[in-house]
Amino acid sequence: MSSQTMSPAVIRKAGLEAVAKKLGPIGMVRFLQQFETGFGDYTKERSQWLKDMDIHEIATEIKKKR
Repeated sequence: MSSQTMSPAVIRKAGLEAVAKKLGPIGMVRFLQQFETGFGDYTKERSQWLKDMDIHEIATEIKKKR
């Protein structure tokens, strides 16, 4: 069966099986966690978090966390 004729559910199942076979169950979970969609509006929230900071303050905070 060609991937062009497979349903999304069948493709998803085959993909998960391939990832699990290659990485094992824990590796598969870690791989899938990379694609969590999250929630909220990051751009809007970022503007609120940084509204009182200039570029120098932002850079200083980044350096502190490294």
